[in-house]
Amino acid sequence: MSKEEFRNEKLYQTTMHLARKMLEEGIISEEEYRQIDTIFLEKYKPVFGTLFSDLPLTSEA
Repeated sequence: MSKEEFRNEKLYQTTMHLARKMLEEGIISEEEYRQIDTIFLEKYKPVFGTLFSDLPLTSEA
């Protein structure tokens, strides 16, 4: 993975983590979340992004 791909992956994962939090808190709707995901998938073109998009990145223990 190149530095650029790694950077894009981090940016996508961070963005989607924030979007998931907004969804959980009722700030945005499911439809808005899907729109955000579509926009940032196109923008960042993450290598692994869609594989992990529904998994939390940290343990909530």
